[in-house]
Amino acid sequence: MSVARRPLLTATAAGSLLCALWFVPSANATDGKPQSSPAHSTAAAKGTQGDLALADTGTVDTSPYLFGGTLFLGVGAGFVAFSVRRARQRY
Repeated sequence: MSVARRPLLTATAAGSLLCALWFVPSANATDGKPQSSPAHSTAAAKGTQGDLALADTGTVDTSPYLFGGTLFLGVGAGFVAFSVRRARQRY
């Protein structure tokens, strides 16, 4: 395989991954009941119904996200450092 084709393959793989992630459904909070009319959804959005409390779970624990983000950032920086070191050894 030619060295000139590696960036093209990398870009194709990254583009394919992004396209695949585009179709991952988002997490939208619902009350589990089918919405019957636009007036019902407007009332729920304004909070006029007393028993409807969507996503009222208290504080958000962000520590797993911070830990995971830091871990992936460190792994990515390690890959970049390894690639730079390997490229300098070659020349």
